[in-house]
Amino acid sequence: MSDTASKFVGDIPKNYNAFLGPNIFDRYGREMAAHVAAATPGKVLELAAGSGIVTRHVRDALPGDVAITASDLNAPMLEVAQAKFAANEKVVFTTADAQSLPFDDNSFDLVFCQFGVMFFPDRVGSYRQAARVIRPGGRYLFSSWGTNAENPFSEIADTALAEFFPDDPPGFYNVPFFYNDLDQIRAELSEAGLSDVHHTASAHDREVTDYGAFAHGLIFGNPAIAEVDQRGGDPGAVSTKIAARLRDRFGAEPSTMPLLAHFFEVRIA
Repeated sequence: MSDTASKFVGDIPKNYNAFLGPNIFDRYGREMAAHVAAATPGKVLELAAGSGIVTRHVRDALPGDVAITASDLNAPMLEVAQAKFAANEKVVFTTADAQSLPFDDNSFDLVFCQFGVMFFPDRVGSYRQAARVIRPGGRYLFSSWGTNAENPFSEIADTALAEFFPDDPPGFYNVPFFYNDLDQIRAELSEAGLSDVHHTASAHDREVTDYGAFAHGLIFGNPAIAEVDQRGGDPGAVSTKIAARLRDRFGAEPSTMPLLAHFFEVRIA
């Protein structure tokens, strides 16, 4: 896994938020917010907050006096996130590495991370860090994607990229969609000293009204754009090909595509 895969900088944050957010992240953001609210926490930390899609839903789902700290490794993503909140809302934004959190032990009732753990090179270390900052009796909630085949938009994007660069296929889409072996995930949590783990799978069909915009996000809204640029490719041509493949697979807009994600709740002793 390269460092490039976790660099959401430049124009990526705004494209991620505008074109990927409505199509693949918003629905699961609402689901994560419901899980967070069900735990009735008093103080909350978000890891890999990105452009604030989930943060916004969590803020809306919790009482106004619950304090939320939203963190991410990429400051440009947090700038987009912060614009979604009024100054009087109890949300603090901070740049932080989930593998080395700058918070005291037992600081939060709940930590959550939506589709971020796959990008952490040291996942076991990140789990230890999350457990460290959670008070006894608290919760760590996180989600990961199912496979490329279970989320075929990603399979389509990955295949198209490989066809443009057969001698050196970009690898970004192997990162978000590789972490779905439940035995592996439980083993890594166990290595971090966490064993009280509860899992649910969440599948749904997402309606897409503009595959051109969505395909734009699939290239310009994540580090795949850097991989195309590094190879001297035309990102617009890749995006156009992906849009055509999406229509071939799912039909003309509006049409639906399947998504599948895994949700985990870890209870801290």
